[in-house]
Amino acid sequence: MGHIDFLSSVHKSTKRDYLARVNEFPKAQAATLAKKFDLDYWDGSRQTGYGGYKYDGRWRSVAEDIAKHYNLKAGDSVLDVGCGKGFLLYELGQAVPGLELAGIDISEYAIENAKAEVRGNLKVASAAKLPYPDKSFDLIISITTLHNLYCFDLFKALKEIERVGKKNKYICVEAYRNEEEKVNLLYWQLTCEMFCTPEEWDWWFEHTGYTGDYSYIYFE
Repeated sequence: MGHIDFLSSVHKSTKRDYLARVNEFPKAQAATLAKKFDLDYWDGSRQTGYGGYKYDGRWRSVAEDIAKHYNLKAGDSVLDVGCGKGFLLYELGQAVPGLELAGIDISEYAIENAKAEVRGNLKVASAAKLPYPDKSFDLIISITTLHNLYCFDLFKALKEIERVGKKNKYICVEAYRNEEEKVNLLYWQLTCEMFCTPEEWDWWFEHTGYTGDYSYIYFE
């Protein structure tokens, strides 16, 4: 298990006004709408989610880095836990033609509006109960998803990722290192349930037997 950063460049490319996030629209109302993971979250206002989550190629470099690091080749199987509209899976398929791609997400809206090329490979399901047999995938990825679970489901999800993975896994979650980053995270997030420091995340990984790689994103 090791720390590998694939996501910082994408995360830092977004400009964030933390005070506006909590002053321009009632935060509790925004979070209530966002946690339905429906149109408001994906394609509604920026105040309740992505503000329109459209394919724009932003995941191409991430996919290429992941493919290179894990030496992916045609015939390898990849599962994205919390795949959203499948954009990263699509880019992985472009980077390495012939991959066997699969994705799950709790959002019916995201799956119904996923990229057409991978939509047939995606399922509505919970990370806490993956609908696959043991040791099904050569690589499992989960990008900015698991921090949206309550602790009891996080425990199950990490166990499930271990169960259905053969060897390689990579998780990216939100974290904070100081009070400023914690406040910024609280201001910005809409769906987060696990507010953890890196040390706390390490504790979760150890106590669930997670053996894969990981990284953290911070709201600096």
